[in-house]
Amino acid sequence: MNDQQRTNRISSGLVAAISVAVVAVSGGVAWFSSQSANTPTPTNPSETIKQPIEQSNSQQGNEQTASIYWLRSKENRFDLVPQPLKIAATQPDQVLETAFKTLLAGPPQGTDSTTIPQGTQLLGLKAENNDVHVNLSENFTTGGGSTSMIGRIGQVVYTATSLNPQAKVYIEVNGKPLEVLGGEGVELEQPLTRESFQKNYPL
Repeated sequence: MNDQQRTNRISSGLVAAISVAVVAVSGGVAWFSSQSANTPTPTNPSETIKQPIEQSNSQQGNEQTASIYWLRSKENRFDLVPQPLKIAATQPDQVLETAFKTLLAGPPQGTDSTTIPQGTQLLGLKAENNDVHVNLSENFTTGGGSTSMIGRIGQVVYTATSLNPQAKVYIEVNGKPLEVLGGEGVELEQPLTRESFQKNYPL
């Protein structure tokens, strides 16, 4: 009887110990689960910061104003007259490309005119630092006398520098620097600026 009672006591003690262990483990798991549920899921801080910055940048300055220059007859000479044009672009290349395409399409009906030959196309434009390279088709060199030639040079120079009046302009035809314009041989000293045009090519 004594051995059986001792065995029963050991078994009871063992069961009690196991029960306590199970309760402790269960309690620990429940506590860990509750803590995990309360802990916020880690996020990538760069994503939460990046999103509003991108949105604000997309709303900044998406429009610029360039000027297209037409010719207006005044007594025995011509004046270069600007026509402001708002263009939905931010890069100087894009803004000036749009301005030149409008210039080459010809002036609206009115008192202003152009001496750029019809059919002249913009083959390329690059605005970098303080330089503007304008590449035009061969039509640009055809027709007209010296006044017509000088007038179209002025239109190109002033339109190309409408975003930066101090810029230097390089005029090319079919990708080659234009040195002499037209049958009357108007020589161009490139690069051209507004200042050099006023000095060397009076209208």
